[in-house]
Amino acid sequence: MENGKSSGDKSSLKPIRCKAAVCWKAGEPLVMEEILVAPPQSYEVRIRIICTALCHSDITFWKLQVPPACFPRILGHEAIGVVESVGENVTEVVEGDTVLPTFMPDCGDCVDCKSPKSNLCSRLPFKVSPWMPRYENSSRFTDLNGNTLFHFLNVSSFSEYTVLDVANVVKIDSSIPPNRACLLSCGVSTGVGAAWKTAQVEQGSTVVIFGLGSIGLAVAEGARLCGASRIIGVDINPVKFEVGQKFGVTEFVNSMTCENKRVSEVINEMTGGGADYCFECVGSSYLVQEAYACCRKGWGKTITLGVDKPGSQICLNSSDVLHNGKTLMGSLFGGLKAKSHIPLLLKRYMSKELELDKFVTHEMKFEDINDAFQLLLDGKCIRCVLWMG
Repeated sequence: MENGKSSGDKSSLKPIRCKAAVCWKAGEPLVMEEILVAPPQSYEVRIRIICTALCHSDITFWKLQVPPACFPRILGHEAIGVVESVGENVTEVVEGDTVLPTFMPDCGDCVDCKSPKSNLCSRLPFKVSPWMPRYENSSRFTDLNGNTLFHFLNVSSFSEYTVLDVANVVKIDSSIPPNRACLLSCGVSTGVGAAWKTAQVEQGSTVVIFGLGSIGLAVAEGARLCGASRIIGVDINPVKFEVGQKFGVTEFVNSMTCENKRVSEVINEMTGGGADYCFECVGSSYLVQEAYACCRKGWGKTITLGVDKPGSQICLNSSDVLHNGKTLMGSLFGGLKAKSHIPLLLKRYMSKELELDKFVTHEMKFEDINDAFQLLLDGKCIRCVLWMG
């Protein structure tokens, strides 16, 4: 790779030539090739990726053939890196800082970022855009022929170097193991945060989790930390119960063996009228409805975290909504404010409260990324960490 520095003058920063795994077409193997990463513009940071983890959202958008899909694109959004250079007006990080990139912006200045009620930045609203957040129709990636490569979820970590808006980076302690810290860049923060911040799970409560993939397991970890007494996992794969027990799951329902009953009926019978909190972690409008049907009347909360197909709709009976007093809410990034809550989760990891080690089932070289994709597709890994270099 080529170094992008020629002096301390930000205006003299040069493009960096490096390796990236480029997605040229939906569902096809990623292509490892050399690309050019442009210097950071105002309010931007260029970072060298240390390692990146695979998230199921990468699989979702890798397969997707309709908008917001676009190609060629550099996927990846769960990672850790070191600041290589900064653009103008960047003051909160400097060259050499260890940072976590996050898909959720946290500008710290808008009314929403200043409010404890929301993590949805209004200055830089989250959207699945192929461009830089502040510069519409602007990419920092090109191939060696000068063709534009699109960004993904404000991060694009399947590249040795990437450029992010400063609102999408969180400075962290460089002594924390990178292959654990990177998990808080997306998946674990999303699940743990959904239990901790969005639902605010109470001690002694009953929790039901639809889907025991990595996000569902992170919800279980969050519910365990919050002191839930019953954590019921729902999945079609019975092997998931054995895995889930390591994360605090106490009971299991195989939704394929409920005979003539809906899974919501089974849950209502198990819990004597419904769970206090239900989490949908698959990305299915039908399961959102099932989760809502088995959260308790009067105070039950249903939290949806799964990414469904574009245009999917949820259908609820209006009289049920009126009469049962339940809450249905979405949760992006677990309701966490990245720059204030990620450091708190890292402290809980370092104090051995938050158990990150059990999420990492595989570690591989970046060059083996297509093999890692297959492991995730086959359901053989929770989190696979890919090391650069």
